[in-house]
Amino acid sequence: MMKSLTKAEEEVMQILWSLDKAFVKDVLDKMPNPKPAYNTVSTIIRILEKKRFVGYESFGKSHRYFPLKTKEEYSAQLLSGVVDNYFKGSLKNLVSFFMEDNDLSVTELDEILKLLKEKGGKQ
Repeated sequence: MMKSLTKAEEEVMQILWSLDKAFVKDVLDKMPNPKPAYNTVSTIIRILEKKRFVGYESFGKSHRYFPLKTKEEYSAQLLSGVVDNYFKGSLKNLVSFFMEDNDLSVTELDEILKLLKEKGGKQ
């Protein structure tokens, strides 16, 4: 099972996913102001490396980092955890929640049903 990410780790991963490959400086350049310290970003990337979300290529003493997990893989794992932990593992309960508590429109529900039909047709 994939480990979850902290908010700071997820922010760095979003940038790495958008850049595909990057040095710490490149990640830092894409961060909003006020920018964190270089060492902070470097530490977060090393944590992501330990969690096996990030790999690297060496260029002398510097490293260029790249994602080992796709955004889609992480999103699927995250959503699966939410469904398991908050909706008793039931997608029906999840959709029901959005219909009752978040004012899911008929159009949005229709789009969800179309997606489910397409997915069901592929299996």
